[in-house]
Amino acid sequence: MDLLTKHWVFQWRGMPRWSNEWWLWEGYVGIQTALNDGALFGWGSGFGPLFALLSLVAAVGIVVWLFGYGAAHDWLLTLALAFIMGGIGGNLYDRLGLWENPELAGEFRSEVRDWILLRYGEFTWPNFNVADSLLVCGAALLMTHGVLYKEESQPPSPRPDAHT
Repeated sequence: MDLLTKHWVFQWRGMPRWSNEWWLWEGYVGIQTALNDGALFGWGSGFGPLFALLSLVAAVGIVVWLFGYGAAHDWLLTLALAFIMGGIGGNLYDRLGLWENPELAGEFRSEVRDWILLRYGEFTWPNFNVADSLLVCGAALLMTHGVLYKEESQPPSPRPDAHT
């Protein structure tokens, strides 16, 4: 969904430029293309390759956690990690430059494409995308899981191959 919406919005609205807003709810919720070469709120501008590497490491860690350590048996944890993986995938695609500028075919771009615009009065929230929303929702579910999940304390069972 993230990649489809980015593709559609950037084809429709074009690359970022002045006064490119299209309002769903005038002055509050709209669409505006933006490019982010940093991370959260544009922090770390210019460190895209590092963020791509960290995204790959996180994705591998999530797969190991789910299937190597059995987290896939917990539905809430699996859902949280699926949201996070979806967010990683959508933004990593952009960071790796796998998208094409609709106005300059063949030009390499490694910024993350953002398009959701929220504004209240003079305050404008930094533009974001579906992948960012998945990351935030996944993190919230992960925190919820941490609060709600109580591991039953059991003594460790002996390994079957242990010698006495």
